[in-house]
Amino acid sequence: MLKALFQKLLAKAGKTYTIDASIPSKLLFMNLWSRFFMLFRGLLRLQQKVFLGKSTTILNAKNISFGTNTTIGSYTKIDGYAAEKLKFGVNSKIGSYGFVSCTSHFSKYGKGFTMGSNSAMGDYCQVGAAGGVTIGNDVIMGSYISFHSENHNFNMPDVLIREQGTTSKGIELGNNIWVGAKVTFLDGSQIADNTVVAAGAVVNGVFPPNVIIGGVPAKILKSITNNE
Repeated sequence: MLKALFQKLLAKAGKTYTIDASIPSKLLFMNLWSRFFMLFRGLLRLQQKVFLGKSTTILNAKNISFGTNTTIGSYTKIDGYAAEKLKFGVNSKIGSYGFVSCTSHFSKYGKGFTMGSNSAMGDYCQVGAAGGVTIGNDVIMGSYISFHSENHNFNMPDVLIREQGTTSKGIELGNNIWVGAKVTFLDGSQIADNTVVAAGAVVNGVFPPNVIIGGVPAKILKSITNNE
């Protein structure tokens, strides 16, 4: 009975997978109980159907748009101080111990962050969105992902690097992308649709759709379409 209820709730949330028959009912109950309290926090603090974990920090919430069923994990901090409105799509998720930083220094007001529908980051992710970070729909990401959307200038040897300012191109990820654990995205990175980014890659550049990329620095390893 509990599994049937859980399956109905999944369908209502737009999830299409079927629960494994071997999943214990106790595990489902624990998940439902946890989600109930997360939803209660979201309704209480944001007056929206948002699931908030324990000890989350949401700064400048009025500048953040949360889609229905957005999940923000425990001990995660979202910095909403940005020039553009932060946007989280329907069923989007950021895992526990994450940090979305938009304005990291008072010398530059950050641009902002957007995550599409059905996209998710694992635990311990760090997003530096001062230069702008845009993530499309149906993007699944592992733990310890990091985004760095600005670079320090260093072309004047007689001036301290920390005093030379920064430049920003921003980071963009398309739709239907799988990002493995511990991937680092550097400023100017653009990942097209239907792409896989191998775990541990350091991404710096523009990549076409339908490829697998990986390595340090990342390069195209294989074409998905042609299965080469």
